[in-house]
Amino acid sequence: MAREIILDTETTGFDPKTGDRLVEIGCIEVVDYMPTGRSFHEYCDPLRDMPAEAEKVHGLSAAFLTGKPKFHEIADKFLEFVGDSVVVAHNASFDRSFVNFELEKCGRPPLPEERWVDTLAMAKKRFPGMYNSLDALCKRFKISLDSRDKHGALIDSHLLAEVYLELQGGKERALELTHAVAVNAVSAARAGGYGARPRPLPFRSTEAERAVHADWVKSTLKDKAVWLKFDLPELAPAAE
Repeated sequence: MAREIILDTETTGFDPKTGDRLVEIGCIEVVDYMPTGRSFHEYCDPLRDMPAEAEKVHGLSAAFLTGKPKFHEIADKFLEFVGDSVVVAHNASFDRSFVNFELEKCGRPPLPEERWVDTLAMAKKRFPGMYNSLDALCKRFKISLDSRDKHGALIDSHLLAEVYLELQGGKERALELTHAVAVNAVSAARAGGYGARPRPLPFRSTEAERAVHADWVKSTLKDKAVWLKFDLPELAPAAE
């Protein structure tokens, strides 16, 4: 399965080399072009004023951003969320310049150009000579813009995920991929197993919840518990 990160940023202007800074970053995880529900979102204090023109676009004032985390305080969480996945952005060179400027400023490795996919370039190739802003593509693909009245990094990431799916062939393409995954799963089962999962699934329960469950199994179900067949370490009998 292909994991990708849809990313959008809001900034104080157009060029980090002239003093502009990143003020909001939003990312959502997609697998085979479909959102998984996992996201990353932070506002960042740019430690500078907010030009009126930029505030009109995203609505983020200097007063609102004052006291928010500095980028270096969220850099590691951001890199952990992105991992080694491809990053998808609309007009990717813009977002990449700000993200990499902030990463390098705090001593973190930049995300190299070859890891980025530019949906603006994809749209220009598919719709040459047409207006291909994110808003224009949403209208062209009949994607609702009712969820926002101003630009926002996380909101726009969700919109871009829908646009990206359409640029890749739409929901029919996603269904084809889902069918292919199902066929591969059946084939693997018939062959005798799935093999190692490339990314272990995280626990959906907390450590405290698992401890309560283990106590209940041991005290109520005892040796009749189905869970004992799976060699769960938390259910192992205590040493004498």
